[in-house]
Amino acid sequence: MANRKKSKKYYFSVEGQTEYWYLLWLKDLINSTEEAAFKVVIDCKIEKDPLKRAKGLSTTSKTEIYHFSDYESEEDRHVKLFKDTMDQMKKAMGLGKQIVYKFGYSNFTFDLWIVLHKTDCFAHLTHRKDYLSYINRAYSKTFESMDEYKYEDNFKRCLNQLTLSDVIKAVERSKNIMKNNVASGYFLHKYKGFSYYQENPSLAVWEAIEKILKDYKSVQYQILAHAADVGW
Repeated sequence: MANRKKSKKYYFSVEGQTEYWYLLWLKDLINSTEEAAFKVVIDCKIEKDPLKRAKGLSTTSKTEIYHFSDYESEEDRHVKLFKDTMDQMKKAMGLGKQIVYKFGYSNFTFDLWIVLHKTDCFAHLTHRKDYLSYINRAYSKTFESMDEYKYEDNFKRCLNQLTLSDVIKAVERSKNIMKNNVASGYFLHKYKGFSYYQENPSLAVWEAIEKILKDYKSVQYQILAHAADVGW
């Protein structure tokens, strides 16, 4: 009998269904790869309040949780919601549960991360709905609205076009965006121990995904990463 792979669990709180579906898809993608060193277990809750997520988690050891959140616009109400999220992450780390929250933000939205699996996206957009044209071009679709694209069957059809190599390329493209922000002289804001750019595009979603891929890297992963030139 073949030895069963050991498993490693990753914790997330996310604010939308597309983020949830994506993480479960990634788990299944990696676990279906024979060369994966371990079995991925994703503990993910759709929960906008990181503090509530942390309070509901039973843990006796140091636990990292990634929270996926969008910087939806520079309107005061969206900026407040964004900062409120960081406030709650900070409070969650003061519960005495050895919880460390990491911020996987997207500016504007998680849809940027989905686009980056197929193509670069350095353009400064004026509204969240502007990602629709990028989605349609990248995935050869004709969605008429973001709601149509985010319908479960439609979103999962987009995911089914992707491979592990595409995920690695998305990490590479994300890093290039952040390097470009540094080169452009954009100010990296600091708040409650978390960092973010007010300018779009910018994102930190890739940090959680890269961690998972690095933990499970094998000879195959190293070859793919080398081909993508992400420096692993």
